[in-house]
Amino acid sequence: MKFIDEAIIQVVAGKGGDGAASFRREKFIPKGGPSGGDGGHGGSIYAIADRNINTLVDYRFARLHRAKKGENGRGSDCYGKGADDIVLRMPVGTVITNAATGEAVADLERHEQKVLLAKGGAGGLGNLHFKSSTNRAPRQFTFGEPGEELELKLELKVLADVGLLGMPNAGKSTLIRAVSAARPKVADYPFTTMHPNLGMVRVDQNRSFVMADIPGLIEGAAEGAGLGHRFLKHLTRTRLLLHIVDMAPLDENIDPVREAKAIVKELGKYDESLYQKPRWLVLNKVDLLPENEREKICKKFIRSLGWKGKSFTISALSGEGCKALTYAIMEHLEQESGIGNEEQIT
Repeated sequence: MKFIDEAIIQVVAGKGGDGAASFRREKFIPKGGPSGGDGGHGGSIYAIADRNINTLVDYRFARLHRAKKGENGRGSDCYGKGADDIVLRMPVGTVITNAATGEAVADLERHEQKVLLAKGGAGGLGNLHFKSSTNRAPRQFTFGEPGEELELKLELKVLADVGLLGMPNAGKSTLIRAVSAARPKVADYPFTTMHPNLGMVRVDQNRSFVMADIPGLIEGAAEGAGLGHRFLKHLTRTRLLLHIVDMAPLDENIDPVREAKAIVKELGKYDESLYQKPRWLVLNKVDLLPENEREKICKKFIRSLGWKGKSFTISALSGEGCKALTYAIMEHLEQESGIGNEEQIT
């Protein structure tokens, strides 16, 4: 199924039914008084988060969602029936905004979270409500209120603990294949990854985290170059970023240090909060470097980049260093959540 992470839909809640103006006319009761019932309420439209859905493709093709209107009131004190509500099931991680104003409507962060998108109109009042000691034969009634009508933008931001970023062909997809059951496409040409991939990385029996792989970034991505800029938003919910660097590019004219600096620059241009996230440096494809010079080359790269944070050397293809990396990630996430500290206290 094609991955769709954005859609625009129109939601139209149902109009409330009109109230009725009616009087009782039965045998032996010539002046029975008002008996007009109220109209039913219009149907509302709700969104509910569903962890079993992972794309917004359904809303790319079904853009209009209209609830039914409530029934009109009738005589003999009969109230109109309220219309059924409409429930739209969306992936967990969907952000809903008003397309016209940009105002946030909802952020579906957890399974089965339910939010109101458009409220149905209230039913009108029948003349039964206007009866009083001075107005014994009221002919007033009210019409049902219109339902809310909105154009909404749906934007899916995947929920993952760890996000991978780097230039095309840096080995991000190979890494997620090596440490999880995810099977993204891997090939020896750029932009193999066309949409985000999620993988569950299981460290121990009861310890795991979710890793997200997005299409590779290139210089100018924040302004729209390449594919990665469309998917940078998927990294905003992550707790840790892994900057994957290809240490053995096929093209000898490619400078890994320059490319690594370009990626960091694009992050800052796109979103300052994303730039400030914890970020580790992962030097990939070290198995292609001369074994006796491997350590020297990696240290020189880190020094040239001016990197002061955590760094790892791995080969995603052979699996070298991947286990140590996943255990370090798990420990970091547990410490961030306070799990490790709680275990020490107990």
